[in-house]
Amino acid sequence: MILIGIGANLPGADGSAPLATCRAAAGALAALPGMRLAALSRWWESAPIPPLPGSPWYVNGVARLEGAMAPDALLAALHGIEDRFHRERPYVNAPRTLDLDLLAHGQTVRSGPGLILPHPRLQDRRFVLEPLLEVAPGWVHPLLGPAHALLEALPPQDLHPLPA
Repeated sequence: MILIGIGANLPGADGSAPLATCRAAAGALAALPGMRLAALSRWWESAPIPPLPGSPWYVNGVARLEGAMAPDALLAALHGIEDRFHRERPYVNAPRTLDLDLLAHGQTVRSGPGLILPHPRLQDRRFVLEPLLEVAPGWVHPLLGPAHALLEALPPQDLHPLPA
């Protein structure tokens, strides 16, 4: 099981809303060679973390993929999709047209250099764990334990599901 975080809070280059961009990115994930989109969470809206004055709210979701693409190749493919959606990285936590995070790749544990798996901050992010549990309700972080316990340990966040 491969879990991908999908997020956006800026309009696309064509002016499309972040939700439309996230939906299109899910389609791009489904089209990756050798991969299958097995599940897609609802879309969630959340305030930026850390709070940035004037920064728009995020649309977030999680996709569960099945396939045999190696982690580094998949990360490169995710970056390619971000590039197609004009992702820029002017500074850490900058607003973005699209953000694709490789959250988990099976039970792989990597501490770097480069790619870290599972994602090093997913246990701190309610906006990741809520949708993750929709597509992988029994998922267990290989180092920290069940995702539902990680979620229960988090403080509240200004977060809600968007209408279908």
